[in-house]
Amino acid sequence: MDMSTDLIDRARTGDEAAFRDLVDPYRHELQLHCYRILGSMHDAEDALQETLLAAWQALPGFEARSSLRTWLYKIATNRCLNARRATRRRPPKEWDVPGVKPPQPTRLGEIVWLEPLPDDLLGGESAAPGPEARYEQRESISLAFITALQLLPPRQLAVLVLRDVLQFRANEVAGMLESSSESVTSALKRARAALHRHRAATTDRELPPATGSAAENMLVEKFVRAYESSDVDALVELLTDDVFVSMPPMPFEYEGKALAREFWSLLFGAGREYRLVPSHANGQPAFGSYVLAADGQFHGTGLFVLTLAGSRICALTRFESTTLSRFGLPRSISKP
Repeated sequence: MDMSTDLIDRARTGDEAAFRDLVDPYRHELQLHCYRILGSMHDAEDALQETLLAAWQALPGFEARSSLRTWLYKIATNRCLNARRATRRRPPKEWDVPGVKPPQPTRLGEIVWLEPLPDDLLGGESAAPGPEARYEQRESISLAFITALQLLPPRQLAVLVLRDVLQFRANEVAGMLESSSESVTSALKRARAALHRHRAATTDRELPPATGSAAENMLVEKFVRAYESSDVDALVELLTDDVFVSMPPMPFEYEGKALAREFWSLLFGAGREYRLVPSHANGQPAFGSYVLAADGQFHGTGLFVLTLAGSRICALTRFESTTLSRFGLPRSISKP
């Protein structure tokens, strides 16, 4: 009897410690899977807990016709699909920057529930992508990829993630979704086409510099200097012509240098003093943003995530201050 079989037998008798030992090796990768489907860390954590509870309750009926990992992914995928069908997704939020009236946005975004992923959760998948994977690991957790996934119909989204990111076989995915291999193949074809159409406008962008490289560090340092000194010209100089600015759960989205300049001119024109604290999210540079208050403290206003293309910034996403604690960032810092 191997160790996993022994753990399953013990867990079936109600041994909670054995169950934890059984599922813990898969916990982080399942959480990352839930995040890809749901686009929200809060929703992914809820789905993970529901998955583990369902697995605990269903373990006596597990017949080992598939691997334990495949069985857990089946449960997690279906919990996520149920969550996508629910009506409790986070609603849009009103503009919340006091004293600043936002410029007219390019459009109002749909994916207002999007949340960033702390980089310390990125090591969870059991293996690096193999030669059959269509997406590199860094790309498969980028904000752009997660956002694009959210625009797919839920079932197509699940099939694409299971096949093209996690490399499950078509018959395995069919078993997870209680479907046929032909249906899975058809859904995958439609998902790939829809994802390609959504991403076509960005395919000619330069690749981002390597994480932690001198090129990335130089660009990040320039951004921090420009932002903390409220230097709109220097900030805009760092942007691509088609830069994209978004701020979920507020639906306001701005595209292009001109609107970015107008947005930051209004923001910096309010006379506030800012500080940025570095972090990383979704494999991308990120910063906790802090504004000086009357009490002499810098208080957190949100988390910025930068998307880089070559030596420029092609997207900037601002999230609420409630995300700071997930990244180990303080709610306030003292003025030097």
